[in-house]
Amino acid sequence: MNTPFNRRCALQAGAALAAASVMPTWAQAQPTLRFAAVFSDKDIRADMMKMFAKDIEADFKLEVFLNSTLFRQGTELVALQRDNLEMGNIGPQDISKQIPAWSLLTSAYLFRDANHLTNFFASDMGVQMKKMVEDQLKVKILGPTFFGTRQVGLKSKKKINVPADLAGVKLRMPPGDSWQLLGRSIGANPTPMAYAETYTGLQTGAIDGQDNPLPNVQNMKFYEVMSQIVLTSHLVGYDLLTVNMKVWQGMSPARQQAFQAAADKAIAWSTAEHLKREKELADGFRSQGLEVYAPNIAAFREHAQKVYLASDEAKQWPAGMLDKINAMK
Repeated sequence: MNTPFNRRCALQAGAALAAASVMPTWAQAQPTLRFAAVFSDKDIRADMMKMFAKDIEADFKLEVFLNSTLFRQGTELVALQRDNLEMGNIGPQDISKQIPAWSLLTSAYLFRDANHLTNFFASDMGVQMKKMVEDQLKVKILGPTFFGTRQVGLKSKKKINVPADLAGVKLRMPPGDSWQLLGRSIGANPTPMAYAETYTGLQTGAIDGQDNPLPNVQNMKFYEVMSQIVLTSHLVGYDLLTVNMKVWQGMSPARQQAFQAAADKAIAWSTAEHLKREKELADGFRSQGLEVYAPNIAAFREHAQKVYLASDEAKQWPAGMLDKINAMK
């Protein structure tokens, strides 16, 4: 008597398995994406990623790892390339290690402000540079994440007006040739050091200063171990919100469009918040007793451009692109 029932159950179970086998992977389980970044949970970009996670939660679960807790600074790009990571906040300097032409996009005094940066990446030139990364590195760039304009913060009280005033100053820079060139371009003695070690480096005298946007100085409390901030404005700081290419190609066109839209929304919000924060912080640091002032920016720009144009890196820059970027409105 049990035989017909069992046969019916078996047929029904087989039909269910068959139906499941033709369902897309996305419909069977919600994929988990791990995001790795060097910045802290106090960073505006941490809130940016919360916004992004909320907007994609119907399709993906996003796990966020900050403070280099999953991958140390500078190794996130290779992790993406090796399929060991789904999403990362990647420095353009790390890209330039593998694609020398990208060193142009890490050079001092290239972008005037956040708007200039955004317009470049939306332009045909930006599309060209992003495609270069997709084709050669096999990762997808969703957009530039502006995090403020880099300024020099020093432990000493020596007045800085021109690049020569920074001669011999041990200025902390992230590891990598592009970062060291940036430090030299403003006249300093660049000293490689991890971001998380910078506070202690300033405190102990292992370094004389650091260069970061003002929101980073606030987040990491560097102001506690500095006496002055020199508003050199030598680099519009940005990283790149990036996704593993296999993850990207595994999405339908509609899901790709929604994913990109969520990234665009979060990046735009973060940019606006950073700009607002920068204006507030300069006055805030002054009220805390730090000297905050602008040096001779024209002298710094002229010196930096000479250093870059004389470098081996400039030989790899796409022909004519520097002039085109300078001419952008």
